[in-house]
Amino acid sequence: MGALHLGILALALVSVVVSGYAVWRDKPLEWRFSLPAAVAPVGAPVFERVFDYSVSEGVAHAPAILLEEGGARIVWFEGSAEAQPDVDIHSVELTRGPDGWQAGESAAYFTRDDLGAAMEPRQLVVTLGNVVENEAREASVYATVVSVGGWAMASVAEVEMGADGPVSARKLNLSPFLNRSHLVKSPMVGYADGSHALPAYFEMGGTHGTLVRFDEAGRVRDTRRIAGPAKMIQTMIVPLDERRAVAFLRDFDRSDRLWVSRTEDGGQSWSVAERTEMANPSAPVAAVGLGDGRIVMVANDLEGAGDLRLLASDDEGASWRVLTVVEPDAAGARYPMLRRVGDQFLLTYSHDNKRGIRAVVFNATWVAAQ
Repeated sequence: MGALHLGILALALVSVVVSGYAVWRDKPLEWRFSLPAAVAPVGAPVFERVFDYSVSEGVAHAPAILLEEGGARIVWFEGSAEAQPDVDIHSVELTRGPDGWQAGESAAYFTRDDLGAAMEPRQLVVTLGNVVENEAREASVYATVVSVGGWAMASVAEVEMGADGPVSARKLNLSPFLNRSHLVKSPMVGYADGSHALPAYFEMGGTHGTLVRFDEAGRVRDTRRIAGPAKMIQTMIVPLDERRAVAFLRDFDRSDRLWVSRTEDGGQSWSVAERTEMANPSAPVAAVGLGDGRIVMVANDLEGAGDLRLLASDDEGASWRVLTVVEPDAAGARYPMLRRVGDQFLLTYSHDNKRGIRAVVFNATWVAAQ
């Protein structure tokens, strides 16, 4: 055996040893969901609008909720039209005091140039889309970023925010296809060990939902597919107990029905998505669990574009009843985001056919009274 062969053998042996050591010291992922305490009706019923914003032209669309001390921040993308090079991320701060909720002045949260300069490595950002909170790190979000093409060529970037905008950003490694065509829409899912998973979706060709697991440093550790016979996107996941969860999915091909997938092993595997009887005009839904099998959902659940309605289920999503019409069909309301903020719930959504953002708060007492 020559020196070259010995060298190759030595390198292979070193690689095996290093890989074995990495596997040995690797901490396995926890696959038990973290469940917040059940929400009980307390105090007087509350249901009120706390924010109303419109643009005279262009779009203000796809709002998300970032939880903050003393309240929350609503963020959305705004510009001349979706996927255009003048789209930036805007926000408003909502604070809760003795006199209720107060909205501050809306302003730019971060721009395409801000984000491009913060990227590692630095790069051009052509346009921006949906944003969700990174619940595993303070002052951090996941943003849908396009450097070339349109939504089908988007990537998901983790963005660390400072007082004056992004201080660092990096794209998640989610796809072997040039790391393109992943987007976000729904809040993260917590696990019993304090880690989190991010619902994402792949939008090019074989469209499907994805559950992204991270390690303690925020690197992608695992991805699990949530798929079905339709074009599944914008997965909304609601844990039911430590092992079980239900995922609601939008059909990008407009089957005009909402689709559902379930897991019984903490998200390691998901059932093939099934078509439900709930009408859905290819629109995302938002939902939160109240405990004991109860779920509150916001959806366009009528034929056509439909009203935006607040719904409740007492049987883990098997059946639903209408609580109220949040916005009638004529308001052009879609793209809801719903999160628990203390003992209340904050709902935000697009209205006027993507030309404005509204937000309402309600509590469990109001839900129980409907």
